[in-house]
Amino acid sequence: MEEILIAGFGGQGVMSMGQLIAYAGMNEGKNVSWLPSYGPEQRGGTANCAVVVSDEKVGSPLVSHPTAAIVLNNPSYEKFEPKVRTGGLLIVNASLISKTSQRTDITVLNIKATDLANELGNSKVANMILLGAFLEETSILSVHSILEALKKVLSPEKHSLLNINERALILGRSITAVEK
Repeated sequence: MEEILIAGFGGQGVMSMGQLIAYAGMNEGKNVSWLPSYGPEQRGGTANCAVVVSDEKVGSPLVSHPTAAIVLNNPSYEKFEPKVRTGGLLIVNASLISKTSQRTDITVLNIKATDLANELGNSKVANMILLGAFLEETSILSVHSILEALKKVLSPEKHSLLNINERALILGRSITAVEK
């Protein structure tokens, strides 16, 4: 079972990442829950979601001590870095977060996702780079399932973005710099 917290500013694709994980889990026959939480504004305010993916029934959608956290901004880092359980995974958008975890009981991936997304030509795929790194590190879901879920999450008029999202996902999976 993976209990995942994803957090950042509204507009960074936090909710989309959670939906992708949930849909992909369902596609693979797993039990899932997705619980969004919005700050005062959807775009520009803080947003986070909790996703549980399990082979067993999900008892509660609430995640207080995640097995993994993906954080995209400083406020989210400050709030959720201490909550990752021992042995867990913290994935940090190091393009926007200047702090470095001092914890030695978790695996930390510091990825300059926004910088890499800009190199791909679209800063909005930073979330997919981080998601790719998460998939590579946890192996909880297949890339194929995520890409199939992406077709549901993206509206039909945005299907032209499928290619760059797939490239971002693959780039994220290829990142091997692990800082502990």
